[in-house]
Amino acid sequence: MSKKVIEIAGARPNFVKIASIARAMGRSRVLEPLLVHTGQHYDEAMSRVFFDELGIPRPDINLEVGSASHAVQTAEIMKRFEEVVVRERPDLVLVVGDVNSTIACALVSVKLGVPVAHVEAGLRSFDRTMPEEINRVLTDAISSFLLTSEPSAEVNLRREGIPPERIFFVGNCMIDTLLEHRDRAARSAVLGDLGIAAKGYALVTLHRPSNVDDASTFAGILRALAEIAGRLPVVFPVHPRTRKKAAAFGLADLLERAPGLRVLDPIGYLDFLCLTANARIVLTDSGGIQEETTVLGVPCLTLRRNTERPVTVEEGTNRLVGPDPRAILREAARILDGEVPRGWIPALWDGKAADRIIAILEERL
Repeated sequence: MSKKVIEIAGARPNFVKIASIARAMGRSRVLEPLLVHTGQHYDEAMSRVFFDELGIPRPDINLEVGSASHAVQTAEIMKRFEEVVVRERPDLVLVVGDVNSTIACALVSVKLGVPVAHVEAGLRSFDRTMPEEINRVLTDAISSFLLTSEPSAEVNLRREGIPPERIFFVGNCMIDTLLEHRDRAARSAVLGDLGIAAKGYALVTLHRPSNVDDASTFAGILRALAEIAGRLPVVFPVHPRTRKKAAAFGLADLLERAPGLRVLDPIGYLDFLCLTANARIVLTDSGGIQEETTVLGVPCLTLRRNTERPVTVEEGTNRLVGPDPRAILREAARILDGEVPRGWIPALWDGKAADRIIAILEERL
């Protein structure tokens, strides 16, 4: 007898993780997948292009929630997803990551008596000012299957009282996707289109509220990027929210007109993977990019004071520098002057995490 599993995808980071899981589940003779897109990221650049490039099946259901405040968006997802669970009567709901879709769908499921599997469980920044940290902690507390990507996650979960029989170290399904599509990304024409050479540019992403919601912090980071751009081109695909904040704070000129700063609209997965793999240095506040640069062996400076992915610092190529412009410039100069951080690929980041997840769910369900 097959078991119906609802897979939840809502935001851009989810799509990269769900791609490998959806593919592995599609091969299962036991699990019957139903893919639900909450619509948290809903436009062409933030959603549809990822489904197309990564071969993710078209969602069976799209809740079409759209953008809103944390409270409104979470509540709207819960309202619409409850109808799906009541109608479909799944045996399990699988959520990934730490976005609003994750906690909203997990809460609905457990209140209706449906067990939840949380992929990427146990990651902790220990910074409760991050909305994602709240989502992570609460989702883990109510999940039946906690599927972890690095050893620190089990330590965190055990400390929080999660029984060990609910914790499974499976590896990193985001890396499954990277390894599968790495060769395709290498054939991207994006470097030629931008007129840049491999290892001849820096790559930046920036979207965290702690960095872009405060005018002084945001301005300091942009000035540091402009100074780095004096040494080599800085490629900056700008998140819509980041661009909106720059305009609101009167920083649009600093963002758009700094010499050497190449501002782009959000780009697809394959082009971005190509840019990441060929960068001399990556500066980011994204969790997933810390993981990707670790596997690709690319130096990464994380513009945060903490990370929920400590293995990228302990074993990978990532350094925490925070948002202070002096620290950013100091650490960037070390790398640009020839200091190359040495790292290695963490355990089970081998392209087989999704297969392990499906094997566990088949056995336990």
